[in-house]
Amino acid sequence: MTSVPAHDVVVVGAGPVGVVCALALGRQGLRVALIEADAAVDRAPRAATTHPATLEMLADLGLVNDVIGQGLIARTFLFWDRVTGERVAEFDHKVLAQDTQFPFVVQCEQHKIANIGIGRLSALTGATVMMGARVVGFVDHATAVTIEIERNGRRSTARARYLVACDGGRSTVRKQLGIAFEGYTHPERFLVLTTPFDFTIDRGVCLRNYFSDPDEWANLFKVSGDDGQGVWRVVFPTRLDESDEEACSDAAVQRRLRKFFPRGEPYEVVHRNLYKVHQRVAASFHKGSVFLAGDAAHVNNPIGGLGMNFGIHDAVDLATWIGLVMNGREPEGSLAEYDRIRRPLNVEFVQHQTIQNKKRLEERDPVVRRQNFLELAATASDPVRHRQFLLKTSLIESVHKARSGRLAKGGS
Repeated sequence: MTSVPAHDVVVVGAGPVGVVCALALGRQGLRVALIEADAAVDRAPRAATTHPATLEMLADLGLVNDVIGQGLIARTFLFWDRVTGERVAEFDHKVLAQDTQFPFVVQCEQHKIANIGIGRLSALTGATVMMGARVVGFVDHATAVTIEIERNGRRSTARARYLVACDGGRSTVRKQLGIAFEGYTHPERFLVLTTPFDFTIDRGVCLRNYFSDPDEWANLFKVSGDDGQGVWRVVFPTRLDESDEEACSDAAVQRRLRKFFPRGEPYEVVHRNLYKVHQRVAASFHKGSVFLAGDAAHVNNPIGGLGMNFGIHDAVDLATWIGLVMNGREPEGSLAEYDRIRRPLNVEFVQHQTIQNKKRLEERDPVVRRQNFLELAATASDPVRHRQFLLKTSLIESVHKARSGRLAKGGS
C-alpha cells in the first residue's frame, strides 16, 4: 500500500460545505486535501438558496461575486394560500440593509458554488483536490489520522492531523465513528420538478414562493440554470400510498403541475427528483481528531433553504477553530467548542425552523391556518417584527450567537 504526502487536514466530500471548509483552511496557509468519491461535482438539483449571512462568508473567501454572477438575486419571498390564491405576506430583505452588506438572497445551485470553490482551492499552494477517490476507512491515532483511500481500484493512505467529514447524510465517517444520527424521517417523500415555464406570467409570483395547502402544499422558486436564463423548481409532498413510480410518472407529474397552475398545454419537465426527507442531528459533531460538518452532522427538510447555508457556516467556523489551534493561537482543547456551539445552534435555528415551516404549509385545521396567515401578515407589516423575522430566517441571528459563544470562550 502506497502513501501520499501528509496534510494538516483532509476534508471528505466536495459538496459546497466540504469545498468551503477546504478553501477556508487553505487560505490560512494550511496543507489541505479535498477528497471526493465521484469523478465530478454532483449536478443533481439540490440546494440553491444562499442567504445573506452565507454571502458574507463567501465574500470573505473571495467567492461571492462569482456566486452572484452565476445566480439570481431574490430580494423578496412570498407566502400564499394555495386554496384561495390569496397572497398572504411578502418579506423583503431590504429591511436588513443596516445589518448586512447583502440584503438579499442569491438563487445559485449548490454545484456551481462547489465548482467555483474548487477552482480557487486548486490554485492554492499546499492544496490537493482528489476526485474519484473514495475514503473507505480511517484510524485516529490521537495526534494524527490515517485515511485509507480507494481510487481506480487501488488503495493508498493519507495522513493528516485532522479529518473533516462533509460526506453527506449517509456519511461513512460518521458511521465508522459510531455517532448516532438522532431524529426521524418524514413519512412522505418530496418531489422536485424542474420546468422552463415562466410562472411570473399572469401569476404574480416572485423568485421564492411558499404555498400553504392542507391537501398538497408546494414551494416554487427559480434558479439560474445552465444558460443563466433560469428554470423553475416546484416542490410537492407525495401521498403516503403513492409509489415512487407513480409519483414520477408523466401522468402524475402533469396532474400535479396543472392543479398547481392550470394551463391548456402540457408542462415541459426537464428534471424530476424524488427523495426521502429527514430531521436528524448527530449526537456529537466531534470525536477525537475527526469532525462532522454539513449533512454529515445534520439534515432537515428544505423548506426555507437552511441546510446548505448552515453547513457552510459549520465549515467556516470549524476552519477558523482549526486554524487558530494549528497556528498556535488556541490550545488543542478549544476544538471542542465547535461541537458545543454548532450543535445547539442547528437544533435552534435549523431543526426548529424547518419543522415549523413544514407544519405551517401543511396545516389542516382551518382556524389554525387563518391564525398562521394573520400572524405572517402582521409580522410583514410591522417593520420591527419584519426585520426580526428575517434576521432569524437568513441565519444572521445564528451567526451573531455563534460569534458571542466563541468570544465568551476567548476565541477570535
